This record gives sequence, C-alpha cells and structure tokens, in this order.
Amino acid sequence: MHKKLFLPEKVCPICKRPFAWRKKWRNNWEAVIYCSKACRGKARACDQEAETNG
Repeated sequence: MHKKLFLPEKVCPICKRPFAWRKKWRNNWEAVIYCSKACRGKARACDQEAETNG
C-alpha cells in the first residue's frame, strides 16, 4: 500500500501546477504558496515590475 496517495495538495499561482505536501513543509504548510524557488523568483520579478511601472 502506498502511503503518499492522500497527501494534501495546493496549486501554484505562478505555474498553475499542483504540488503536494512535503516533509520539509510540515511545520509551515499553511504558509507555503509557491511550488519551487523558481516560481517564487518569478513572483518577485512580477512584483518588482509592477512597482517600477506603478
């Protein structure tokens, strides 16, 4: 029997892909927004563009 079939999932707002709970996120799963560092970087780049174009 697989233990990882019923892990909670979220959808990344940048790439729109689902990502599952990981053990390293066990203490702050509620605060996890992005699936990867790459998506987090893209989000920051978008925020900085919005500020400069204001």
